[in-house]
Amino acid sequence: MGYEAALGKAWKDLSDLTADKRISVRFMADEYEIDLLNRKILSLSRNTPAKDYTSIIMLHYYIKKLQLNALPQPAGKWMDFRELEGGTAYYPTFKKRTIGVILRKYGADPDAIIEAAARFGAKRAQAGDTGIIIEPLERVPVLITLSRADEEFGPDANILFDETIRNIFCTEDIVVLTEIMAHTL
Repeated sequence: MGYEAALGKAWKDLSDLTADKRISVRFMADEYEIDLLNRKILSLSRNTPAKDYTSIIMLHYYIKKLQLNALPQPAGKWMDFRELEGGTAYYPTFKKRTIGVILRKYGADPDAIIEAAARFGAKRAQAGDTGIIIEPLERVPVLITLSRADEEFGPDANILFDETIRNIFCTEDIVVLTEIMAHTL
C-alpha cells in the first residue's frame, strides 16, 4: 500500500471515529495540527506540512487512541524489535534503517546523543554506556542504548520498545516511527 492509499484510508478511519475537525498531536519536539476538513497535517512551529510518512504515523496513532479510548500506560518492560510480529524476518532492514543510522551518527561519541536528544525531552537511562528514553508520541517510550568500541568490538547500539507499543502500532509503523527518530536525532 503506497502513501496515497494509506493516507486515504487513515483519513477516512479517523473521520469515522471523531466529529472533531482539528486535533493537536505532539510528535518529537513539535506540535502538529491535524485538519480533518482539509486533510492536512501542519507543523505549528515551522508552519509546514508534515511529510506523508510522518502524517501516516500521527494518523495511525490518533486512530488507535480513539479506538482504545485512551492509550495504555507504558508497562516499563522493554522488548526487542525481534519480539514484534514479523520482527525477526524484518530485523535486518530495521537494523539498517534505524540502528545503523544511530551508530553512524553517535558510534564514535555515544554521549553526544544525550545533548542531541535533550531538545526532545529525552531522559537518561541506565543502559549500555549511554542510554536515553525518548517519547516521540505521548505514551510511546523508546529506549536507545549505545556501547563504546573497545579493543575487541566496535561500537554497538540498540533500540528497545515498551511492550505496549504493539497495542498502538503495527510492525511497519514502528519501523517508520523509529526511522524518523533516528534521522531527527
